[in-house]
Formats: sequence, structure tokens, C-alpha cells
Amino acid sequence: MIRVLLADDHAMVRKGFRLILEAQPDMAIVGEAGNGRETIEQAESTRPDVIVMDVAMPELNGIEATRRLSTSAPRTRILALSMHKDSVYVREILKAGARGYLLKDSIDSDLVNAVRAVARGDGYLSPAVSDAVLSDYRRHVTDPVDLLTSREREVLQLIAEGRTNKEIASTLNLSVYTVDAHRGKIMEKLNLHSTGELVRFAVRNGMID
Repeated sequence: MIRVLLADDHAMVRKGFRLILEAQPDMAIVGEAGNGRETIEQAESTRPDVIVMDVAMPELNGIEATRRLSTSAPRTRILALSMHKDSVYVREILKAGARGYLLKDSIDSDLVNAVRAVARGDGYLSPAVSDAVLSDYRRHVTDPVDLLTSREREVLQLIAEGRTNKEIASTLNLSVYTVDAHRGKIMEKLNLHSTGELVRFAVRNGMID
């Protein structure tokens, strides 16, 4: 049985969701809340499997409530609910710890499927926000390789191929001191701490076979 807590500041919305979810043989509504603070209190007393969380609620919004619940109730999974397709809302609540994002104008079966998916530990995104999330992801996620200069990428590849600093210096016509400085800079930029980690990074990013 999936234990569900409904969090939305509109009583009619909660009533509609309750009717849809309680009609499912594998779901039970264990509580309702009208703002973020109530949601946190209810979550602590009812221990739901899933919270259907409205993003925009008074006193404490759904994003901040989700952030706090990821610490106070880590086993409870959050399904965010919003009328906004804007990628900013999606990004912020997913970053806060939500496992899914459902638009309020979704059909009944989407709500049911989303709750089941999130309860299983899977993610769920309304199809209408998927494109926004993908383009936002591409805009905001920096490829770590892009942090390196062309010369640093060259040095990294040679390190990953097992060359010593002396051999790299000879190959690139640099001093051993300069190669060592490059190695230090690469490790700092990528937050890596050993040659083994550098090799694994290079393999993962297709720099060597």
C-alpha cells in the first residue's frame, strides 16, 4: 500500500486528488496539508511513502519544504505539483530533492502513474516539461573537460596513457616543472586527487580507450 500525503493550499484540489488516488487499490491518503510548514509536521507524524507537493504554497513554499524533508524524512519521496512549465521551477525543486514533476492540468492517469513511479524510486516528468528540462540541463551543466585548457587536456591524455612527467615534458617540449604545474592545475580543476583518478576520468570522458 502506497501511503500518500497531499500538500496543496487549495482544498478543492486536494479533494480532487484524494478522490482519484483513493480509488486505487494500492493507495491510501494518510494526511493533507495546506502549506509547507504543515506538510513537514504531517510528514513527521504520518511517515508517508509519497508526498504530492504543490510548488507554490504560502508560509513555506514547496521547494523549501522539499529541501527540509530531504533531511528530516529522507525515505519519503516527493512528487512536485505545479501549473508552471517553466524550467526554473522544475530545476529548483528537483535540485531540492523531488523525484518527479507533474503539471496540475495532467489527466488522472498521469497522477496515478506518477505516484506509483515515485513510490518505486523512479523519476517522473510530465511530458510537457521534459523538453524544457533537457534544454535547461544542456544550458546549465558544464562538461568538466571544458574546464581544462587545450594544453591541460593534452597533458591529461599523456598522464592517462602512463607517461611520466619527464616523458611528457620531452613530448611537449616543456620543462618538467611546467608539466608538474599543469598536473596540479588539472587535479585542482577536476577535484581529483591521484593519478588513478585522472586515468579513470580520462577513460570516462573518451580521452583514451
